[in-house]
Amino acid sequence: MMSHSHSHHTMCRRAGVPLCGSARCPGLKRPYPGGQHGRKSHRQTNYGMQLFEKQKLKFIYGVQERQFRRYYEEAVRNTQTPTGTALLQRLETRLDNIVYRLGYARSIHAARQLVVHGHITVDGHSIDRPSYRVRIGSVIQLTNKAREFRVTRDSLDDERRIPAYLTFDVGAATGALLRVPDDSEIPVDVDTTLVVEYCAHA
Repeated sequence: MMSHSHSHHTMCRRAGVPLCGSARCPGLKRPYPGGQHGRKSHRQTNYGMQLFEKQKLKFIYGVQERQFRRYYEEAVRNTQTPTGTALLQRLETRLDNIVYRLGYARSIHAARQLVVHGHITVDGHSIDRPSYRVRIGSVIQLTNKAREFRVTRDSLDDERRIPAYLTFDVGAATGALLRVPDDSEIPVDVDTTLVVEYCAHA
């Protein structure tokens, strides 16, 4: 599991947006890097921009380098879809991310905890692997125990837009993946062209 012990919001401040998804993210009030020279603008090299976009994407989905590289290699082998799109689709259909998108948790990290501790079922079966790939038509549901958690209830009470490629039944606390999302629908502000360029030469 990815460690969040170090400066969890550093990447948010560097990007100038709350990549973590938290309404209390320091990046909202201080959209610039920390430190003495944080407010100064620095001209980035093309390599620096490529690296930063890749780091952003890893941070948003909470994946480590080895796993990210595996997803990239899978995307390269997908000859039917542009590599950047295939990479985004693979990340977006991770179980922990779908749990987050459905509103069961307020952050990807909290969603991962629900999965790891066995509070999520897929088609009636308990799945405790955050990286599990959700298939089209699969039904994702909170366990009865998890529905009683205050943090879960609070998250479900939040007004959050559910992406069009998902469906959600509030009363039953169940959701499903309707189709593989197009990259234009995925709510992630990352230049995948730069990500692919970086990975191709790394």
